[in-house]
Amino acid sequence: MADNPETHASVGAWAKRYHLANRAAIESILRPYDLGSTQWAVVYQLAHDGAMVQRDLGRILNIERATLSAIVTTLVRKGLVEQRADTVDQRQRILELTEAGRNLWANLPDPVAVSQAMSFEDADPDDLAVAVRVLQRATERLTQQLQQPST
Repeated sequence: MADNPETHASVGAWAKRYHLANRAAIESILRPYDLGSTQWAVVYQLAHDGAMVQRDLGRILNIERATLSAIVTTLVRKGLVEQRADTVDQRQRILELTEAGRNLWANLPDPVAVSQAMSFEDADPDDLAVAVRVLQRATERLTQQLQQPST
């Protein structure tokens, strides 16, 4: 199949390019703190919601169980997260930031805010509102289509 030049200039193509560039920017902001973006998301959630069941955290962040397990193991090894058995159901694992994790969180820049400031420094607020609205509606439509049973 030949490359279609119009496909590479589509809204979807630019959304993907922005996503990849934004993710790279966030990774570079977090690198000095020895955190990846998904590790940051776990620390963020625990910093804002407090201790929680690992399974619930996976659902909130939409992370597969095996992937979350590896991330938690890394954060425990780094001393940022404590993992302990639930007192009621020993099969469940409770996650909580350690003192080191809370200290790190207090000193971390917000990589999303920094990246957005870099990205949209001179952007017209009305243009941004249109972009958000268009991408939000497109995402909702695709999500609805994917949830419908196939015929």
